[in-house]
This record gives sequence, C-alpha cells and structure tokens, in this order.
Amino acid sequence: MPRINRAIELLEQGQPIYYTGAGELSYEGGKHAAQTWADYLLVEMEHSLFDLRGLQAFMRGLVDGGPTRSGHRTPAVVVTLPTDGTDEAVMRANAWMVKQVLARGVHGILLCHAETPEAVRAFVEAARYPFQTLGVGEGLGVGRRGSGGQAEAAAIWGVSVQEYLRRADVWPLNPEGEIMLGLKIENRRALANAEASLKVPGIAFAEWGPGDMGMSFGYPDQHDPPYPPEMQAARLRVMSACQAAGVYFLNSVRPDNVTQMIDEGVMICSGGGAEAANIGRQYTKRTMPW
Repeated sequence: MPRINRAIELLEQGQPIYYTGAGELSYEGGKHAAQTWADYLLVEMEHSLFDLRGLQAFMRGLVDGGPTRSGHRTPAVVVTLPTDGTDEAVMRANAWMVKQVLARGVHGILLCHAETPEAVRAFVEAARYPFQTLGVGEGLGVGRRGSGGQAEAAAIWGVSVQEYLRRADVWPLNPEGEIMLGLKIENRRALANAEASLKVPGIAFAEWGPGDMGMSFGYPDQHDPPYPPEMQAARLRVMSACQAAGVYFLNSVRPDNVTQMIDEGVMICSGGGAEAANIGRQYTKRTMPW
C-alpha cells in the first residue's frame, strides 16, 4: 500500500517538508485545512487546550475534506503535548497523553523540553504496541500502548484495524511505520543530553526551540535571529547531534533563506508560509503535488 503519512513519504524521497499550524480544532476546521499547502499540520497542545474532542472532530473533518492534491487521505498531523520530557518518571506518569492523541488517528507527536534520554525512551515506548519489537533490547524496552483506540484511528487512516496495528509504529526505526516522533531540545538541561537523547531508537526529527532555548540562557524574547553566540552554539550542537544520529533537523525558514537552510541540512521547515515552501520545493525539484 502507498504511504499514509505524506511527510514520511517525502523524507524517504530526500525531500524537505514544510508545516503550518492546524488552525481551529473542529470538524469545519479540519475540512478547511484538508487542502493545505503544507505537508503536515501542527496541533499545538503544549500551551493551548488539551482538546481531545476538538482533535477528534478535526481529524474527521480532514478525512471528509480530502483527499489532498497529492492523493493522500489527509495531510499528516503532528501534536505537541502539554507534558515535558523532564525525566522518566514524568514521562511515564503522562504517557496517557501519548495514547490518547494516537487513538485520534494522528501521525506524529512532538515532545517538548525533552531533557533526558530516559524520558525519551519512555516516550517512544508509550507510542508503541508491545508486539512491535524492532529495537527492543537495543536501547528500548517493550512498547506500552494498549488495545482499545485502534478502531477509531484505523477509520481515520482508511485502513482495517489489522492493517493499522501493523503500520502504527515509529518510523524510521520500523521502515513500514507511519508515526513520526520528534523532540524539542529546547533548554540547557536538554542541550546537555542532546547526543544521548537523539540516539534513542524511534526518534525521527528534532528541533532546538530557539524561544525556550533563549529563555534558558536568560533572554526573555530571543526567538528570532540574530542570535547571541551561546544560542548559535546551541543550535549547532543540536543540528550536529541530529546528523550524527540520523535524525531529521527542524528549523525555521524564510523566503529569503530557505534554500540556504536546505543546503545546511534543514529537512523540516517551519515558518515562511507557502511562499518559502514553494521556493524550497522548486529548488529541490519536488514532483509530488502540493
């Protein structure tokens, strides 16, 4: 079967991907977003409401508003969680959030303030079923996602429950997986463990979170460049750790620097809107419609 997750399909082709905010979490919001120019939609629940009912309606709206121009049932959807990846105990206590959003049929989760490899390991395990064993004993324990939410998620993906259970695993650890897990290495504590955290099997992408990273260095509002030297060093460290671990690096882009960012190794592009995305797609000779 073709890919369910358009973002994964493009990354496998060596193409950078571009995302935007999901907008209103409602059925009508989903129908409106179904024809987005973006490769995936980010549902921000770190600071916004943890609105599972709205997310459920949004996903159903995406299905009814589709398919996308690329022929996929929906755009990919990635959710940020309210919990931080402070340590293993915090992540275990909040693993229910992972299970709840995956049961709504989303295609990825971005963990904020991923501070320790133990928290990252617990995050990955929470997203996996126990019968998915790639990486178990090689940096991961047995998956902890349970039975019960697969029927709704399968309906969103447009596959049978059996097919969903086979494909609802983390990519690229499982080459046939359709779920992308990402990390925000966005404070000094997370930065100190960046290399170890990014080596945990099951992570697809990461970012350095300049707004929060800047705050951790004492800057109230240093989200945008030019960055002070310590923030430039933090960005380079996270990008280098991503490259060493085979993890895709996420960074903001603008229309006037998107090609430069791509040349630097940025594969997941935020900001810049449709204009930057169009410039980047033409630069990399993308053939998939958008």
